[in-house]
Amino acid sequence: MIIRSAEFVTSAVRAEQYPTTGFPEVAFVGRSNVGKSSLLNKLVNRRQLARTSGHPGKTQLINFFSINESLHLVDLPGYGYARVSKQQQATWGPMVETYLQRRSQLRLVVQLIDLRHEPSREDKQMNEWLRHFGVPLLVVTTKADKLSRTERDKQERMIRRELQLSAPEALIVTSAGKGTGIEDVWNVIESYTVPGPESALLK
Repeated sequence: MIIRSAEFVTSAVRAEQYPTTGFPEVAFVGRSNVGKSSLLNKLVNRRQLARTSGHPGKTQLINFFSINESLHLVDLPGYGYARVSKQQQATWGPMVETYLQRRSQLRLVVQLIDLRHEPSREDKQMNEWLRHFGVPLLVVTTKADKLSRTERDKQERMIRRELQLSAPEALIVTSAGKGTGIEDVWNVIESYTVPGPESALLK
């Protein structure tokens, strides 16, 4: 993917606040400290498009980013951060579920998992929820540069087993710092969002 433009569009809580352009959308979801903003910035080759923070739980809204004026990347609030109040967590759940269930432009959800750790209870619940509702899903592991090649392979096998991922293309190992796997992620995104003979939209 050649990035010609990448811009923040809007933040939303309710469906009526979503953009009305009709662009296909790819949503990113994961634990609060999984490195979601760093990966989004690496995908679009911008340092601060999605704001990174040393404080997990910073993203509290649904953030829409326009890519090449033809695609939205959507940053969903992170889950599983204990210091976020129960009231905030109760708000985020329905907000995210409304988007995932009702957004007709949604083509793919990218679930991020920290390669260094076993998928959490929240990771498994989100994965099962997406599968139950038939949402197209790609699992992407982050922070591969923090492990040796042997450790990476071991962790990848474990995550595949824990999430019951059978197809090789169901999981991509990435590193925002090294750029590992970025092109592979874009290849999957394009297969779901770019019309054409090879597009997953036509399958």
